[in-house]
Parts: sequence; C-alpha cells; structure tokens
Amino acid sequence: MAPALVQNSTNFLKEIVRPVANFSPSLWGEQFINFSFNTEFAEKYANEIEGFKNEVRTMLTAPGKDKVETMNLIDTLERLGVSYHFESEIEELLERFFNLNSNYADEAYDLYTVALHFRLFRQHGYRISCDIFKKFTDEIGKFKESIKSDASGLLSLYEAAYLRVHGEDILEYALSFTTDNLKSMAPNLSSTLGKQVAHALVQCIHFGNPRIEARNFISIYQEDESKDEMLLRFAKLDYNSLQMLHKKELYEVSRWWKDLDLVSKLPYARDRVVECFFWAMGVYHEPQYSVARIMLTKTIAMTSIIDDTYDAYGTVEELEVFTEAIMRWDISEVDRLPEYIKPFYSALLDLYEHFDEELSKEGKSYAVHYAKEALKELVRTYWVEAKWFIEGYLPPFSEYMKNALITCTYVYHTTTSLLGIKSVTKEDFEWLSNKPKMLVASLIICRLVDDIATYEVEKERGQIATGIESYMKENQIGVYLARIERNDFLVLSIEFPP
Repeated sequence: MAPALVQNSTNFLKEIVRPVANFSPSLWGEQFINFSFNTEFAEKYANEIEGFKNEVRTMLTAPGKDKVETMNLIDTLERLGVSYHFESEIEELLERFFNLNSNYADEAYDLYTVALHFRLFRQHGYRISCDIFKKFTDEIGKFKESIKSDASGLLSLYEAAYLRVHGEDILEYALSFTTDNLKSMAPNLSSTLGKQVAHALVQCIHFGNPRIEARNFISIYQEDESKDEMLLRFAKLDYNSLQMLHKKELYEVSRWWKDLDLVSKLPYARDRVVECFFWAMGVYHEPQYSVARIMLTKTIAMTSIIDDTYDAYGTVEELEVFTEAIMRWDISEVDRLPEYIKPFYSALLDLYEHFDEELSKEGKSYAVHYAKEALKELVRTYWVEAKWFIEGYLPPFSEYMKNALITCTYVYHTTTSLLGIKSVTKEDFEWLSNKPKMLVASLIICRLVDDIATYEVEKERGQIATGIESYMKENQIGVYLARIERNDFLVLSIEFPP
C-alpha cells in the first residue's frame, strides 16, 4: 500500500510512514461459503449415534465392573472424542473412584495404570498426589531401570507429567526421563504404539486441540487389534456429525465475513476468519455451544482487525480519534473517523446490536454490556501500546506487563466466549470482570508465550516496546531464541553477561 499524505501547518504535504505488516492472503478462498448441509445424512448419523450412546452408557454404569477397566474405558472415550455425551456419568464415576482411596503402592497397579489414573483425576480437577509414583523410583529418587523397557507405561507417565504443578520435582524428572527413553525406543515399537509415541513427542494430549487429538487417535485406534468395533464406529459417526455442524457454522461465519467485505476495504488487515473459527473450536467444540462458537469467532475476527489497525497501520492522530469513538460507542462518531476505518466501525456496532437482539430473546442482554466494556478496555490498552511503538518508548517491564496482560486479548475473549452460553449468569460475568486469579494466571502465560513467539517478527518491524526488550534492558541481560525439537516452538533463553 502506498504511504498516505497529510498537510501540515505550513501547507506542505508530509508523507505518513505506516508500519504495514504485509500479511499473506487467506488460504481458503470460498471453500466454506460453498458448503451444502446434508440434512438427510445429519439425521441418519443422529439416529445411529443415539443407539451407540445407550450402549456406551450401559457399559459405563454396568454393575461389577472394576475400577481399572472402567478408567480405561473413560480414557478411550475421551481420546476418541465422544466423552462429552457422558459428562455426568464420568464425573460420578471419577468421584466415586477417587473417594475409594485406592492403594496405588499395591503391586497390582503397574506404571501404565498408575499414570493413567493420575492423569484422568488431574484432568478432572481432583488433587491426587504425585507421591503415587514413588514406588517406581529407587532410594535416591531416580526412576528404576526396570521401567525403561515399558513403552506403554513410559508413554502414560509422559502424558501424566504434563499435569504437574509447581514444586513436583518427581514429575519434572519424569518428563525428561520419559522423553529421552521414548525417543530412543520409538523406531523399534509396534505400529500403533509407535505412532502414539511419535505423536505424543510432538504434541502431548494436555496441549492438544480436542478435535485434532480425536481425529489422530481414531486413526490409531482402528489399527489396534484389541479395539472395540462398536466404539470405533461410534467415534467415526460422531466425528463426521460434528464436522458437518462445524462446516455449517463456518459457512455462516464465512458468509457474514464476505458480506462485510472488510478485506477489500482494509487491505492492511489479516484475512483470517477460518483461523478465528479454529481458535473458537479450541474453546468449545460440542454441539450445544454452536451459537456461542459463532459469536466468539465473529468477535475474534473483529479484534484481529482492531489489532492490525493499532499495530500495523494507524497514525497517532487517527488512533486517538478511533479510540475515542470506541469509548463513546455511538454511530454518530463515524463522521469523525478516518475514511478507511468508517466501514469497520459501523460493522462493529451492528454486530453488537445483533448480539443484543439475539440475547434479549433469552433475557440476557446484560451480557453484551460486559463484552462491550471488555472491548473498550482492550482498545484503551492497544492505544497505549501503539503510542509506545510510534513514539519509540520502551516502558519498564512492570508497566509493560500491566498493559500487555490486557492486549493479549484473553480478558476480552474469555468474556465474549460466554455470550451464547445459556447456563451463564450475570453473576458469572461480574465475577469475571473482577479478574479472578485463575484468569490472571492465564493472561500471564498467554502474554509471555505470545511475546516469545512474535519477538523476531516484531524486532524486524522495528518495534522496541516488547516485553523481551523491556526485560532485557531492566535486568541488563541478553537473550537468544532457540527452537526445541518437540514442538518447534520458540523458547526464550536468558544469557547473563560474563
């Protein structure tokens, strides 16, 4: 895009240098706009799935089934991606099993079983102690040589180690111990187990997107000689059924996005509505959250444009006017805005008006108020960050973090993720608006991981007001960035001066 020109006080034209990011175009074209929902297939899938659900529910609640067998079934259902159908049954079973106070030191519980139970309990919020792994260590706390050849046990322990909390040294060691041993034995493992190990070393269950993990596990499970054919058929049908729903949602979102035509009006911004939907899928994929998923996707897409306007295009003067317009939230403000951002401002207000109309039908228009306030807070912090960038100001790390915890967008998107959920109350929004500790912890993780991942790009763009630069200057240290083999993710390493 050619640089804009403005007239200064002496009537000379001054070139505006805009830090355009030059994002690549969308990969998807009109693929999802052309989707046609097959009602006949959807009904056929639904009827067959209901029959499988009844069979599985009987399997879960059958009297006389022991703990180990049932926990294995729960794990299989979760990894096949169908456990959301049996949430109440699974929670009831886990609570009962946890209260049994099983003696995991007993020889009957091997490494695979102990680690699996530990992971399942922790995934569901039960505070099971990591001391249950001590029976697999020697006198000095090292894992015994005898378990080095137990591939399934090591894989189970590897996955369990990702649910460790601060101070659990035995699980810190377990992660490095299992990683090293699994890497060395992976080439010699059987097909199904080898594939599980290879996938886990790239992406552990705990960090995976549920739909991707389910799709991967279904492919592995169908090659397992001990598979349950009914469960496999159930998982495939349910996966296809959900895929149809998700494609229908993508059709709606893509059609909305195309009708807005913001891509042609704002060529500096990212065209990433499909990726925004994928983000929303990571929050919730179940069918009952369809409306919420669509609302969240739309707000993420709009936030992406706001982010790019502040981060990669607007001048200080333009952004100040735009910030004021968002704060006032009034369509009459559109006349004050720069020409290029007027269509977006109108579209943003229209979107929230639509949300208000939809939620008012359920008596939940109050939810829109909290979403607007969260967006206003986000825009205010974007404005601060933009001024730092444009003026070349590098804030102290504490000042940077106070602002950056909001610009990571998780306060806003956590709020908007609740918009279409029927069970959410006004009290829930109020609680969230006070930024509870669990939200703040998520903000810190998101902010720092994002800063590490985007550091090189931002540095190339000349942006000095980053968390890494601020931390380096304040602590008089240097950094280097390295990629770790497990997931090719950028990792920050600190180098102290000699």
